[in-house]
Amino acid sequence: MTIQTRTWEGALLALANEGGRTPTVVAATTAVAPNRVADEETLMAAYAYCAEVTAQHSRSFHLASSLLPLAKQRAVRALYAFCRITDDIVDCRTDDNVEERLQIWRHHAFANHPPLDDLAAVAWADVRQRYHIPVRYAEQLVEGVSRDLQQTRYQSFDELATYCYSVASTVGLMSMHIIGFSGPEAVPYAVRLGLALQLTNILRDVGEDWRRGRLYLPQDELAAFELTEADIAAGVVDDRWRRFMRFQIARNRQLYAEAWPGIQLLSENGRFGIAAAAGLYRAILQDIEAHDYDVFNRRAYVGTWGKLRRLPKLWWQSRG
Repeated sequence: MTIQTRTWEGALLALANEGGRTPTVVAATTAVAPNRVADEETLMAAYAYCAEVTAQHSRSFHLASSLLPLAKQRAVRALYAFCRITDDIVDCRTDDNVEERLQIWRHHAFANHPPLDDLAAVAWADVRQRYHIPVRYAEQLVEGVSRDLQQTRYQSFDELATYCYSVASTVGLMSMHIIGFSGPEAVPYAVRLGLALQLTNILRDVGEDWRRGRLYLPQDELAAFELTEADIAAGVVDDRWRRFMRFQIARNRQLYAEAWPGIQLLSENGRFGIAAAAGLYRAILQDIEAHDYDVFNRRAYVGTWGKLRRLPKLWWQSRG
């Protein structure tokens, strides 16, 4: 198979336009103090909690976010915690009260003054108001993550791309309001980067997702490479699977490459952090290749030294 013209892109940009009607210029200096969400001590505790959540669940993102100015660092980690908690609630499929817990979390997460004992919601409310993050982006994310409760298969890449927009491109669009960006021309790049990051997640986590009863790989593309769900269940790594994964990784890298110019449309002091997040995640694809595309028996990753040695080049590339 060859990489086809993307029929999905227009649909995703329409979702992005629905999500937020952004001003022509949105700079980092537009961040303003919101109506007081909580006292300073509680806010600091809330941001510290979100930093702990980030460090625990994503070493790559924790490292990349540490390259941002302190205020933006705190803010993107609060955004991460909002996303992480939403995802964890949905992933807890043994809990009979998932829908109830999700509804409570949604109520807290979208309140301007959430309960003070819900530290993640407190930090997120402060960030959302401080950086004027369009609430519809956050709603789209919750809707996308909730989709995992009903849908476990995707017939085509177009269908999968819509899911990826909801759970990942929305994160990029919200992050732009924290980082600062030049204007609406930055939106397509954020959409592509979110899609690229989520596709890397999907390729890395095939085995883990299968054990959770989910298969995100497009059904029509599996069939085109003569692969079946029985092959996925058995963790078969043969020439069919290798060809399939080479195709998936080529498309994934193309999306990273097409998203990269958008980094220059971000506020200058945020470019390195976003470049690092993209570059470190993209490197996971190399680890998948290095282990013969076996994503069934191990989780691909980039070690600490692998991350650190990539940072100087990413810093240079982020300078444009």
